[in-house]
Amino acid sequence: MDVQEIKLLPNHQAFVDRFVKACREDDRIVAAFLGGSNAKGYADAYSDVDLCVITTDEAFEDFLKEREVFLRSLGDLVFLEDFDKPTSFFYIYADDTEGELNIAREGRLGDIHSGPFHILLDKKHILEGAEFPEGVPDSSKQTEKLLSQIQLFWHELSHFITAMQRGQIWWAQGQLEGLRAVCVNLARLRYNLLDGEAGEEAYFKIETIMPVEQLAPLKETFGPMEKEAMGKAVLTIVRFYQEIAPPLAQKYGLHYPQDLERVMLARLQRLQEQRSGGPG
Repeated sequence: MDVQEIKLLPNHQAFVDRFVKACREDDRIVAAFLGGSNAKGYADAYSDVDLCVITTDEAFEDFLKEREVFLRSLGDLVFLEDFDKPTSFFYIYADDTEGELNIAREGRLGDIHSGPFHILLDKKHILEGAEFPEGVPDSSKQTEKLLSQIQLFWHELSHFITAMQRGQIWWAQGQLEGLRAVCVNLARLRYNLLDGEAGEEAYFKIETIMPVEQLAPLKETFGPMEKEAMGKAVLTIVRFYQEIAPPLAQKYGLHYPQDLERVMLARLQRLQEQRSGGPG
């Protein structure tokens, strides 16, 4: 399929044109395609450009080592990072073109991609009739992730209480955000246990993942870095957690840490009493 049939922003179109030309001239590359939201048909003015390159088996390691040289040949590269993903590289150019380059070898096409794609170049016709099914997370691993989030909440609360007791407001604010993020992840997993993004970046594309109205109680927990406001916020977050975590644990046959909850709530109660000047 010709990339000209896909509507791209002018700078993105020019970049993809340069990319295709460079791939065509590089004997190590046998095919290339466009993925992501552009291939799925829901790209907007803020979408990035996700590209995939397929090399010969023999040239794969060499191309990986030379990926920065290749990307710099396409424009004024200002950012390149793999974030510990050995064959995926995130890039940003000076003209504001941003995206991800995935690299695979001819003999292992399944390693490169999942979902729809638009062919940009196919020297050996290896992409004709190819399919890249969307990956589905393993349900057992997702329940492990759910249990981890259920337990993590109390660990984050422990640090929040310690930070507040020491008067270390910046630390406490960070822990408050950690608690809120756990709640968001739990809400995502309640809505769809197979949400593979849950647990990585809690808020990532969340408006497209679930009805955000379900997070409404957490709105009031975004407040100033003041002890009184943070004290109220943590109580709201704890209530949100208590409404969602125990039923989720029961639904998926997970152990809910009731003894840990009791200990941590007692600590939180003491913190509140210290702040108010006594019990009651």
